[in-house]
Amino acid sequence: MERKTISLPRLTGLTPTMESTMLKIMEEVGELAQAMGKFRGLSGERSSMEEADVARAIVSELLDVAQTATSMMFVIEDIYGFDMSDEIERHIAKLQERGYL
Repeated sequence: MERKTISLPRLTGLTPTMESTMLKIMEEVGELAQAMGKFRGLSGERSSMEEADVARAIVSELLDVAQTATSMMFVIEDIYGFDMSDEIERHIAKLQERGYL
């Protein structure tokens, strides 16, 4: 099984809640959608960005989504005491059961 491992930091300058973090995830997903559509000319607007610049913008927004999701994992660990390593293994087992891996 090939893995892409991303290690993102716990943000210390914030005091997020589950609700505020979920709202932030939705904001970041919207920005990702904009990069995917508007910057690639799929919204009907002309785009003057080069394809490599569009791809870089997509990656940047995708990492913002990942960072915010990671922040939510830290919040959940703090509130419920979950060990995210265990939860990740459960997630991988679920993917295997569904035949995705």
